Amino acid sequence: MLAMSAPIDWPALFQAAERARQAAHAPYSKFKVGAAILTQSGAVVPGTNVENASYGLTVCAERNAIGRMVVDGQRPRAVAIVVDSRTPTPPCGMCRQVLREFGDPAMEVRSRTVSGQEAKWTLGELLPFAFTANDL
Repeated sequence: MLAMSAPIDWPALFQAAERARQAAHAPYSKFKVGAAILTQSGAVVPGTNVENASYGLTVCAERNAIGRMVVDGQRPRAVAIVVDSRTPTPPCGMCRQVLREFGDPAMEVRSRTVSGQEAKWTLGELLPFAFTANDL
């Protein structure tokens, strides 16, 4: 397992998210998003948004990456997101909740535009009152 104190290579994580963004299937919104999750073991798991003509079936980049991460039996350590927008975009509410299912509130989430503007949060800042297994 990767030492939790090891520094996160954010440039490499953003590069993986950008590669994923370029593969996005966003013919309706044209809003391409790429995400990359750094796992606790040091693996990088990418995901991209996949839209559907039946809009409710669209799946966000972050949730696609989480699904791949789960298949690989991994847990998240950090998340990088790349968007082609004027400002960095945080994960949507649904993605925040799914990230919280697997990630710690202190986990760092960063978003960057293709022009390089960046924002960062902890998962707890993005979703301060998450619904968790403790609420069941």
